[in-house]
Amino acid sequence: MTARFCLLVVAKAPVPGFAKTRLCPPATPAQAADIAAAALLDTLDAVCATREAVPVVAMTGELGAAARGSELGRALRRTTVIAQRGWDFGARLANAHADVAAVLAGLPVLQIGMDTPQVTPELLDASIEPVLRGVHGAVLGPAEDGGWWGLGLADPHHAQVLAGVPMSQEDTGTRTRQALESAGLTTGPLPKLSDVDTMTDARRVAAAAPRGRFAAAVRAVEGRDVA
Repeated sequence: MTARFCLLVVAKAPVPGFAKTRLCPPATPAQAADIAAAALLDTLDAVCATREAVPVVAMTGELGAAARGSELGRALRRTTVIAQRGWDFGARLANAHADVAAVLAGLPVLQIGMDTPQVTPELLDASIEPVLRGVHGAVLGPAEDGGWWGLGLADPHHAQVLAGVPMSQEDTGTRTRQALESAGLTTGPLPKLSDVDTMTDARRVAAAAPRGRFAAAVRAVEGRDVA
């Protein structure tokens, strides 16, 4: 199979006390980390099932201390893992794209995070299609909180603009689109998704993907049947 694009997942090890802390309460730190691990595992399943895509994970954190560390280690063996580098999140995103471009020269990149476990191979494939067909130089998927969940680039070197965008703000999505367009990229829209910051978000995402590990982990926090 000839790869048409790279699927880049930006992730951090879900270590209790450091992962998804805004889920606490009602979740305990261990439960919040378990939810984060479940989200990453579901995301990796979707990424690895996407045809004609090369899966790459830009990782940070100590996997040995993470929730479901052994399971995550096995799942990551299906991908190429690179280390995140940079002084802040915007720089780490830009550097991850640059590192992918150095290894997979010429391939467009679709980058997602680890907290949209409702993504499917069909959605990921459709998201990059306008870039592959040359309709847009970039595509951007807005998140419910004002950020973004997905970024597709025909040339991943253009991700350097992310280093100048303030992240984790209500206007991060708008600022990212403006930065891309200021760089001369026509930027097409992707569907709006909810990522996971609060338990309200977690319930919404679990309802959208009720059969995955993530939904089971959310139900476990609420004391509901996980079957």
